[in-house]
Amino acid sequence: MMKIYCSILLLFISFSCKQDSQKEIPNRTLVKNVHIVDVEQGTILENRHILVGAEKILEITDVLPSGEFSTVIDGEGAYIVPGLTEMHAHIPSPPTSEKRIEETLFLYLSGGITTIRGMLGHPYHLELRENVRKGSVLGPRIFTSSPSLNGNTVQTPEEAMEKVGQYASEGYDFLKIHPGIQRGVFDALVSAARQAGIPFAGHVPVEVGIRHALESGYATIDHVDGYLEGLVPEDTAVNPEENGFFGFNFTPLADTSRIKDLVALTRKQQVWVVPTQTLFERWFAPTDADSLLAQPEMKYMTPATLANWKRIKEEQLRDPSWDPEQWVLFDHIRLRLILELARNGHGLLLGSDAPQLFNVPGFSLHREMAAMEGSGLSPAEILRMGTLAPAQFFGAEAEWGSITVGKAADFFLVEANPLEDLSALREMKGLMLKGKWLSRDLMDEKLAEIADNAAKENN
Repeated sequence: MMKIYCSILLLFISFSCKQDSQKEIPNRTLVKNVHIVDVEQGTILENRHILVGAEKILEITDVLPSGEFSTVIDGEGAYIVPGLTEMHAHIPSPPTSEKRIEETLFLYLSGGITTIRGMLGHPYHLELRENVRKGSVLGPRIFTSSPSLNGNTVQTPEEAMEKVGQYASEGYDFLKIHPGIQRGVFDALVSAARQAGIPFAGHVPVEVGIRHALESGYATIDHVDGYLEGLVPEDTAVNPEENGFFGFNFTPLADTSRIKDLVALTRKQQVWVVPTQTLFERWFAPTDADSLLAQPEMKYMTPATLANWKRIKEEQLRDPSWDPEQWVLFDHIRLRLILELARNGHGLLLGSDAPQLFNVPGFSLHREMAAMEGSGLSPAEILRMGTLAPAQFFGAEAEWGSITVGKAADFFLVEANPLEDLSALREMKGLMLKGKWLSRDLMDEKLAEIADNAAKENN
């Protein structure tokens, strides 16, 4: 009996050892020796270690965890920042090749952007959104607008209601408003959107006007569209259709004492604003095209795109209605509006309108941050605009937007403290996307490939 017992014991020990030797290391990543940027408080949590698994942050501790890890990343005193959100992005669509579309998504990632809001939707984007969610395509989390609703696509109330119902049923996240919609058509669109439960965002059509737009409940007003026109006193009796580029022609008529009331209405109606100031400081500013084209990130765009940007820019500078001195006042008013909307409105969200004129995906959002600093906002305020505030906007504050246990493992590492200098965000050491680590070497290799492919592109 003793012999049988010993044999069974030896067999059990042998089996247990065999099982232990074959046991897989848990699929967990340890990111150690880092400082966490707390975007909610605007402070730094020093000397932390982060445990990541199942695409989420499992633990944050100041004591180095023990155990086995599938991957260990030594931050060596780097700063961890939550993934950024580009709230005014553009995603290419067919006939652009799938390869170029996926390269565009990677460009966003290269700037630490882990969420994008596509502002000109296409049926292809619905499929792309799902493929990114499943992980079959590498890219940032996608929210996509409907195709454009504008003065040509919706000309009657009936047409507006039909399009709203169609886009809501097809699964777009929100409706994109462009210029040209007549007020009666717009009101029908708003009514249908409320009934369908789908938000709307974008431009403010001239006939609608900023005050009616705010009262109608936009989710976001982008480009600070309509605000400058809203500063023009009614007794000037100008033709609203002669406003020019985002109200530029009305700049001398703007009464800045009216800013306070417009901002208060924005706050009351809980409308977010996406400034896209970098678009104005690059496309519409008195800067020559060649100096912009000489910037390093331009190598990721095709020659045809760059040539088109140069043509548009030079046509704008030659336009007799464009006055560089008036632009200075125009820009000053915009920056005042931006600061007031950030401090006393409902809030601002970061967006740069990439890839539009001289705004390259992944790079332009950092130029937007610099523009926000130029308005008087602090690095902490600007970081919240690109991390926690978008999560709040989407009702996803419990899921992403900060470095918090239980939230998505979407973050990146930088060498220096961005609360002291936002330009530190441009020097990324690596990106964690849904719990998967993209090293600096891997990202550089992919960026070199994108630049090479762009240079060879003929259209």
